[in-house]
Amino acid sequence: MRLTPQQRSNKLDRWKSPPSPAEEARLARARRMVTNAVKQHPPFAGLGLVVEPKGSWANNTNVSSDSDMDIKVEFTERAFQGSTAGMSYWDLLLQNNSYNGPWTPDKFRSELGIALRRVSNAVDASNNVAFYVPSVPGSRPDTDAVPCFTYLHKPAFGSPNRGTVVFTNDGKHIVNWSQQQLDNGREKNARTGYRYKFAVRALKSVENDLVALGVIRNVPSYFIECLIYNVPDPTLKNALSLDLAFQAALMHLKGQFNFWSFSANPDAMVEPNGIKKLFAPGQKWTKDDARQLVTAAWDYLGYGVPR
Repeated sequence: MRLTPQQRSNKLDRWKSPPSPAEEARLARARRMVTNAVKQHPPFAGLGLVVEPKGSWANNTNVSSDSDMDIKVEFTERAFQGSTAGMSYWDLLLQNNSYNGPWTPDKFRSELGIALRRVSNAVDASNNVAFYVPSVPGSRPDTDAVPCFTYLHKPAFGSPNRGTVVFTNDGKHIVNWSQQQLDNGREKNARTGYRYKFAVRALKSVENDLVALGVIRNVPSYFIECLIYNVPDPTLKNALSLDLAFQAALMHLKGQFNFWSFSANPDAMVEPNGIKKLFAPGQKWTKDDARQLVTAAWDYLGYGVPR
């Protein structure tokens, strides 16, 4: 299936806006559910815990059909530090700070599970990273609650980076930089005349259509945000129209993954946090995923040659 120019224009016009107020209210209820679960759990009383949304909702790049809620529950009284900035999760040599209390990663994960079950009878603890709380139709969306600890990394020069580290069920750990992602996304959005987040929503919506049509496999929503983050600011700031700005963004990405551009260098791409390489070992996506997505998106939107 290929859209006509009018169909494409209509879809892009819808995709430029975030979810409706009703959808935002559903997401807010999910956040309150996790916040209340933590506040009402006696073992957590007096602890330094931060409950915040992360991912698409926090960064205002969510689309209605993908509007689930990711929430971090960060234990701030015990910090870990590593030998790298988290380029991959297995090369870290984590060390504790001077914390000598009882809150180990296993204990914290266990207690968070108990707290969530007090507000929902359907908590799934089998996922590797997060607790999954399924949606309640008409009330709140699917919710992932992520237990994590403060993570510190001091680069060779400059101030320490502060992130979070998740200790997963399979015995590994993943470092995230959600605040850096939030800050960098806001700055890029302003620099591009607010085209950056429009393009992220648009490509997420295209991906949903392509998956529903059976053209490509589903890829993580965050991966799509990463791809658009690596589009140069002037490309996204095309002054003629939203349509031409999005076309130019896809053109740039096609050049990065189809090897007809002398400037192609996908290994230099970074996540929106500006710290992790997009295609570092251990990522959930590949360059082939990117190539298939942008090629299929180009064809589906009816932009024509070049392939």
